[in-house]
Amino acid sequence: MNFSVSYTEKFLDDLRKHKKSGQKQLLSKVERFITECLENPRIGIGKPEQLKHRKIETWSREINKQHRLVYEIESDNILMLSAWGHYDDK
Repeated sequence: MNFSVSYTEKFLDDLRKHKKSGQKQLLSKVERFITECLENPRIGIGKPEQLKHRKIETWSREINKQHRLVYEIESDNILMLSAWGHYDDK
């Protein structure tokens, strides 16, 4: 199944924060995760983990020890929620 991807404003803000901090490797990793999610969002690099107690199927992937990519899967659409912090940490 092929998926489409969309982005929340928070996710885009998170990418801007990473870019501003000069973390090019981290941004490259996020790009690889997104590309991989388009083929199969439930398996692959970054240790995909389904988050519990969510109404919509929500997953995370480890970008590094501090940051996670968090996204929802609904039908054939993936909504990128965040790329800063650990789940909902601030």
